[in-house]
Amino acid sequence: MSELKQPTGGVWEVFGAFLMLGLTSFGGPVAHLGYFRTEFVARRRWLSEQAYADLVALCQFLPGPASSQVGFALGLMRAGPWGAAAAWTAFTLPSAIVLLLFALGAGLLDGPVSQGIIHGLKVVAVAIVAHAVWGMARNLCPDRQRAGIALVAVFTVILVSGPLGQVSAILIGALGGMALCRTHNEPAACQFEMPVSRRAGKVALIIFVALFLGLPLLAWTSPSGMIAMLDAFYRAGALVFGGGHVVLPLLEAEVVQSGWVTADEFLAGYGAAQAVPGPLFTFAAYLGAVIEPALGGLAGAAMALVIIFVPGMLLLVAVLPYWNSFRRVDGAQALMRGANAAVVGILGAALYQPVWTSAIIGPYEFVLALTGFLLLSIWKLPAWAVVVILAGGGILIAP
Repeated sequence: MSELKQPTGGVWEVFGAFLMLGLTSFGGPVAHLGYFRTEFVARRRWLSEQAYADLVALCQFLPGPASSQVGFALGLMRAGPWGAAAAWTAFTLPSAIVLLLFALGAGLLDGPVSQGIIHGLKVVAVAIVAHAVWGMARNLCPDRQRAGIALVAVFTVILVSGPLGQVSAILIGALGGMALCRTHNEPAACQFEMPVSRRAGKVALIIFVALFLGLPLLAWTSPSGMIAMLDAFYRAGALVFGGGHVVLPLLEAEVVQSGWVTADEFLAGYGAAQAVPGPLFTFAAYLGAVIEPALGGLAGAAMALVIIFVPGMLLLVAVLPYWNSFRRVDGAQALMRGANAAVVGILGAALYQPVWTSAIIGPYEFVLALTGFLLLSIWKLPAWAVVVILAGGGILIAP
């Protein structure tokens, strides 16, 4: 692999696209993957359906916030390292700012109108994820073999809950692809390259290990509350698979059981994090702002926000150069066909639980979700426009 591949877009293009998503991507990590597919595969055509599914499968395997890792990689692919930084900043900052204001007492999420908007935004996630599942299924499960793999993935995720179920589904799908999908004559999904050298990947891995081992040592030998906070949030980001809600028990153990944050403060921030767009990992900004032994306020929020994302991004950069080479291997294509079909099954299972079950509580919500799906699939409206329309609908149907 060459040392550097020429990116094909501009940093500001990446920043603008992800800022809109950061302002409108409600519904959690599964919904975010649907938003990304709609924007970057169907609308902007930055990469193919197969390449996008490959990337999703990789990020599901790695520790860290999967949807943010996918966004980081898309920015990296489009505009190089600065594009990756722009994608992460634009997607993360809107929710982080809202949660920081909430921590400082702004109380932005109270009131019947706000609750109605939040109700509508939950329904938006149903439309977005359904549209993504439908589009990906048509492209990635066009035959009986891959449709069967997707169905097995649904059962796996249902029977084995949590990140272990997702990783198991992809492993089963990959093995199924090796056994059943070797005879397909489809072109290899190598339409994109990541501008990351193997040297850069090795450096990223060294930094990841150095921080993982060094921060606990520094926290043990130093009385600094700031070092202890950095160690706690780095370990939370490094040890979680699947991201999102999975990180909450780790954070609770670090900040509540240690006495840094009260249980009431933790639950209040978690509730606020459910109502904002973007990655749930921005909950770290709230905790950093209210935490006692560290800096607190804006500085604490910024440090906690950055450090919890760092391990997942370092691991992604470490793996990407080898992932590009792996995808070119003949046998790997059959494996990835099965893994991609499993990704469709995982998204299909998530469409029901938790996306559908948390949003569709009556006939009005069903009609609103169906309207959003048709606006996306038939009228081809951009995702942000559907978010605005259904948020308004949420106000009208709110009890």
